[in-house]
Amino acid sequence: MSIIKLNNNGVKNATAFGSITGLGTIQFIKKLTASSSATLSFVDGASSVVLDNTYKEYVFTFKNIHPSIDNAEFGFNLSVDSGSNYNVTKTSSAFVAYHNESGSDAALTYDTQMDLAQSTGLQLLTRDLGNDNDQNASGYLHLFNPSSTTFVKHYLGVCNEAQLQDYIQTYHIAGYGNTTSAVDAVQFKMSSGNIDAGTIKLYGIKDS
Repeated sequence: MSIIKLNNNGVKNATAFGSITGLGTIQFIKKLTASSSATLSFVDGASSVVLDNTYKEYVFTFKNIHPSIDNAEFGFNLSVDSGSNYNVTKTSSAFVAYHNESGSDAALTYDTQMDLAQSTGLQLLTRDLGNDNDQNASGYLHLFNPSSTTFVKHYLGVCNEAQLQDYIQTYHIAGYGNTTSAVDAVQFKMSSGNIDAGTIKLYGIKDS
């Protein structure tokens, strides 16, 4: 793997990475930091955000997402009108692996509370987050070819959370935005309360 555009502090602050076995070039686009934030939104053309046909795949990484209240769910929604409305119809599936701190409970199961069936609501990435200092979530979300005006918009994500009742839970989410309009904005929020802290970064993956 070749690495380019390194800053003085090395890989940590790199802005672009070379192609990895033909998968494409990863380009950093934008970082948003939550501070008691109701939403964190990435809108194409606003505040240096690129979310158009420049890249066929976009990746959001989120780190240490911490809710302002107990029992909150973190998720996202899509927009086709530059963020005026976040209400794209979505269908998805979800499964979770979990294990508690005492080692007394563990499972791998489909989660019907996370999936959507032609819904315009929030696509959850976590459930039952707590707001203790040791309870937060980290993960990533892939969005494929959002600027297409021919096909629906596929997405998949993985989120790991330290949960309200001292469980570690890993959610796997996959679905599609059922629209052939170009998706040009993505918004992250909690189902209730604010995003107390955490960062979300947006990257583009350029075809090799």
